[in-house]
Amino acid sequence: MNVPSELKYTKEHEWIKIDGDIATVGITDYAQSELGDIVYVEIETVGDTLNHGDVFGTVEAVKTVSDLFMPLSGEVIEMNEDLDGAPESVNDDAYGSGWMIKIKMSDPSEVENLLSAEAYQAEIA
Repeated sequence: MNVPSELKYTKEHEWIKIDGDIATVGITDYAQSELGDIVYVEIETVGDTLNHGDVFGTVEAVKTVSDLFMPLSGEVIEMNEDLDGAPESVNDDAYGSGWMIKIKMSDPSEVENLLSAEAYQAEIA
């Protein structure tokens, strides 16, 4: 399973890339493989300020729909518009073109509560 060491992770299978006070978020390679073929990603929270743990959207696969959870508190400032026409990008490139949202973090200290790559690998083992 692909678990890039430079990213942070949640037990709910989101990955987080931190760049200053902006966090880019998607679902992990493990999560997309468990879901199977992703057919739709719905995110209607752009412009909303959400708390850690709040639902920011859903991902729909052939057999299931799963909620997507905020890994950090902050404002959802952008969503990956390309997912509207190509939700399979999440399956094809979970850590690249399959990213989902960007968050302007309201409490950067929450990053300390995220999992390292090693800790996430232990979670999914």
